[in-house]
Amino acid sequence: MHRKIIFSFCLWCCSTGLFAQELFPTSEPASNVPKGVIGARITEESYKEVSLYRNMISCRLMYGLFSKLTVMANFTETNHHGIDFPANLASHTHVGNQTIFTSGNFTRGVVYPYLFTGVDLYAKFRFFTRDGEHRHLRMALYGEWSNVNVAHDEAEPTLMDDTKGYGGGLITTVLKNHLAVSFTTGFILPGKYDGNSPDLAGGPLVPTTLTYGKAWIYNLSFGYLLYPAHYHDYDEPNINVYMEFKGKSYGEASIVQYGIKSVPIQTPLLEAGNYIDVFPGIQTILHSNLRIDFCMGFPLYNQSYAHFYPIYMFGIQRYFFLRKRK
Repeated sequence: MHRKIIFSFCLWCCSTGLFAQELFPTSEPASNVPKGVIGARITEESYKEVSLYRNMISCRLMYGLFSKLTVMANFTETNHHGIDFPANLASHTHVGNQTIFTSGNFTRGVVYPYLFTGVDLYAKFRFFTRDGEHRHLRMALYGEWSNVNVAHDEAEPTLMDDTKGYGGGLITTVLKNHLAVSFTTGFILPGKYDGNSPDLAGGPLVPTTLTYGKAWIYNLSFGYLLYPAHYHDYDEPNINVYMEFKGKSYGEASIVQYGIKSVPIQTPLLEAGNYIDVFPGIQTILHSNLRIDFCMGFPLYNQSYAHFYPIYMFGIQRYFFLRKRK
């Protein structure tokens, strides 16, 4: 077993106890997983849409590739969408020799099977660190790539579970004593989905391409170490409370049918929008390693059309160190 890896892991366990309040349930801090340490996280997210529950189950694997570089892979399964677009996403009528295309407010609460949506890859590079006694300032750049491929039917892109594409941004995290504050700003450049849309007139499925809106994200997270007030040993449980504000602004979607006909956007589900959600949460960390999160999301300013409210999120996470032969 490599001594440097054991030492690094022990240092990380200590820092988890001291800086646990920046392990935000829904946002990444600027800090890194130590070199040679593997992390595993399972998250379940649910909300009620009309009369059924939409669920997302994700598995995240994390690895400290270098002391300043962490890489992650996310694998998700959801019942959010199908492989075809919903009926009335886009339709057309014939008036004489003219074809009129329209988009509509399609039915919500449609039953979809659980689908493996794809893989999301994430890398975070910490380029600035200023540490002091019970305080630090850290900054990191992140990049993300997703090959998620489902018939997402709103303009708002989300790389984790709804749209393919890529993104990136900047994370700044400040910690002083029991309080941690982190701000993330970034962009999403989504791909498009080529699928089919049911013809309301009863004809064959219509070839349809939906291109999602480009987006800016702006998240502000607060974490406070509630217990213990003073550490006696690192096996003491941690209890942390959080308040996270997650904002997004995105552009209008575009729909093309038969590869040549653009469909006018006439529904807020596919129009440009912006909103801020708030996520109060609580977290416990056991033995400086096993982390359990629970939080709920509510609309604060406007609302997202990509999900209903409230959102329930539960997560469990643990870290492991690799063994190496001499």
